[in-house]
Amino acid sequence: MDLSKLRNIGISAHIDSGKTTLSERILFYAGRIHRIQEVKGDGDGATMDHMDLERERGITITSAATSVEWDDHPINLIDTPGHVDFTVEVERSLRVLDGAVLVLCSVGGVQSQSMTVDRQMKRYKVPRLAFINKMDRTGANFDRVVQQLRDKLEVDAVPMQIPIGKEDKLEGVIDLVAMKAIYFDGDNGENVRTEDIPADLKEKAQEQRHAMLESL
Repeated sequence: MDLSKLRNIGISAHIDSGKTTLSERILFYAGRIHRIQEVKGDGDGATMDHMDLERERGITITSAATSVEWDDHPINLIDTPGHVDFTVEVERSLRVLDGAVLVLCSVGGVQSQSMTVDRQMKRYKVPRLAFINKMDRTGANFDRVVQQLRDKLEVDAVPMQIPIGKEDKLEGVIDLVAMKAIYFDGDNGENVRTEDIPADLKEKAQEQRHAMLESL
């Protein structure tokens, strides 16, 4: 293993933002697991939720770590609790992170624990990106959450991807770096398909890409 390529990446969020579900998808797309588990229900539960109580309640209580490999980089993925009662677990994990993903609900936006986790990340100088989740939910608003990042967390948030549709019309995302549309087909989005950007979204994508490049 080339240790210079090893990264410790944390996944943090306000409770019920879909943090563990995102972790499960990362494991699937990286080939670490071959079946996507539901976080809560009658099945086996999410891979990262190893305690019986976590599987029963569908929440993360203790930090859990696993390893994946992506683009020739070994990654230790650390899923941290989202409930305020377990924020000490988040604090302990931040000390060893090279970077972190702050997961936000597209309906709830920046919430109290989101702000707490962001303060903790700033304290430990952890580089971070935001992942706006649940764009298929009623009331989802991508632009509002981006603005909340700027207003509430006082960061210069610039989208690197934008959604194609929202709520029950969500189809996929546009990657502003590759300038391609990405679609996730199948019941659980297990089949990834890359296409040209739809004609009606090309102008918006160009504008957003220009804003992204200007921020660098």
